[in-house]
Amino acid sequence: MPDFSEISMLKIQLFRRSLLVACLWIGLSLPSFAAPIKIGYSAWPGWFPWKIAEEKGLFKKNGVDVQMVWFVNYGDSIGALSANKLDANCQTLNDTIAPAAAGAKLKIVLVNDNSTGNDQIIVKPEIKTVKDLKGKRVSAELGTVDHYLLLLGMQKAGLTQKDIQFTPLETGAAAAAFAAGRVDAVGVYAPFTTKALSTKKGKVLFSSKDYPGAVSDHLVFSAQFVKAHPDEVQKIVKTWFDTLDYIKKNPEESIKIMAKQGDTSEADYRAYDSGTRIFTLAQNIAALGPETKDPTNLRFQGKIIADFLVKAGLAKQKPDLESLYDDRFVKKVAKP
Repeated sequence: MPDFSEISMLKIQLFRRSLLVACLWIGLSLPSFAAPIKIGYSAWPGWFPWKIAEEKGLFKKNGVDVQMVWFVNYGDSIGALSANKLDANCQTLNDTIAPAAAGAKLKIVLVNDNSTGNDQIIVKPEIKTVKDLKGKRVSAELGTVDHYLLLLGMQKAGLTQKDIQFTPLETGAAAAAFAAGRVDAVGVYAPFTTKALSTKKGKVLFSSKDYPGAVSDHLVFSAQFVKAHPDEVQKIVKTWFDTLDYIKKNPEESIKIMAKQGDTSEADYRAYDSGTRIFTLAQNIAALGPETKDPTNLRFQGKIIADFLVKAGLAKQKPDLESLYDDRFVKKVAKP
């Protein structure tokens, strides 16, 4: 007569072994990162298309699980990526070079756009030239893109930050301070330019239009994530270009989505169009490619920015710039 206790024990052991094998197989099949992939973005016309990608399920169509993380304060998003609280972030070239100089390991995999007028230095009517900023109360978000633009314009006029009364404020707060008359000049970007100019008591002294290539906007990953998960990065880069195709085919619906995310009217959003040059796939390949004298080329522009940041005291040293640029993902979209 069979020993049923032995048979039962044998079945339990076999079940445990089967369960262990299944768990090991599942573990090997799942990605080693904690899904979803977190990408930070903030209020900028060149980054609002990501909202369309999320809302219309374009990430899922490309087989990648992404959570877009909205930041009211752009500076916080830069810090979050450097602190590994995000897998990727939307940020400018200068705001990538500065943390890289401080030791952050980053990779630029995509050029969303170049600012061609939507980053502005807005001043009171009595300020006629950049030299007139001397002694005036000026605000911008410390160490970020429009602080850089402000210093760039001042340098050209022979001024430094010591020549003004500089008060660092988050971009939204800076725009509000100017509208309320608490500062004489402010460095802000769209859509906050609308707030700064809302009282009709200000004008644009100069903008990113005057400095081609100086303000370029990117999708930036931690280098560790790119090394570990290149296939996921590829899917996300492809999703960006799928999103641009969607916008082209559905312009009215797309503007509604982007204007809502920017908390602005559709009319105001349309006005931002000329100040942001969304980069095509071909322009991405050129910008991320070998160095040329084109101001939109990252290797060319990056050297200029790195030198400036060190001289202005916004970075202690120049980083390894070559390690920042990774063009393989845009190239693969072009030739899958």
